[in-house]
Amino acid sequence: MRHNLSSIFQLKKGSNLRTLFTSQSPKMSSMAFSTTFFTSLHDFTHTRTNPPNSPSFPFIKSSLASSNSTFFHPTLSLQTLSTFPRFIKPRSFSVHARAATEKTIYDFTVKDIDRKDVPLNKFKGKVLLIVNVASRCGLTSSNYSELSRLYEKYKNQGLEVLAFPCNQFGMQEPGSNEEIKQFACTRYKAEFPIFDKVDVNGPFTAPVYQFLKSSAGGFLGDLIKWNFEKFLVDKNGKVIERYPPTTSPFQIEKDIQRLLAA
Repeated sequence: MRHNLSSIFQLKKGSNLRTLFTSQSPKMSSMAFSTTFFTSLHDFTHTRTNPPNSPSFPFIKSSLASSNSTFFHPTLSLQTLSTFPRFIKPRSFSVHARAATEKTIYDFTVKDIDRKDVPLNKFKGKVLLIVNVASRCGLTSSNYSELSRLYEKYKNQGLEVLAFPCNQFGMQEPGSNEEIKQFACTRYKAEFPIFDKVDVNGPFTAPVYQFLKSSAGGFLGDLIKWNFEKFLVDKNGKVIERYPPTTSPFQIEKDIQRLLAA
């Protein structure tokens, strides 16, 4: 015991960690390193509460509620990530979360582009493709064009595309609802429903997006990563799949066909 205390005092005076461990017997040294290793893994795989002065989440340059949010920060280390809440969830987590979610999309009421209430239970029995859209994104042209073509092709078979404008990513949806409506309907002949501008991340996240994200966690967990992330909802109002922004609507067509035929 006295030997251990003197070793700890040596550590405080400047000796490194390995010096302390190797000064013990081989058995003690092995136990010490083993304990340290498994404690680190335990901390990384469980949700933790951030200390008051912990740094911000490394994927994000500014607040989640900000229009200037920037994702995929290049400087990320295991040591840094272990100090943050467990945002990154394995695929199996979303499956369990989906199974445990009792709500459906039909439990929510949203506002349309004209700010009128729309209960989503009006879409019961239909397949829904829900997308957060923006007018000035590099993905805008291809997504709006393909969404319009898919909707035209399958709307009579039971497909609905629900578009939610969002200005949280690069401030690429700055216009008013009226401007957004004119842009989508005039330039891309969009006939699918477009709703009121919403937040999809942060403290003011729209309730319907809280539901969507909790039903299908992605690589960044609950975070929507950019404009044109997509959720596919079946005829029972349950989230079936989630697609990253770079997945084009045409790539989802087979999944849509399968749900329409079910």
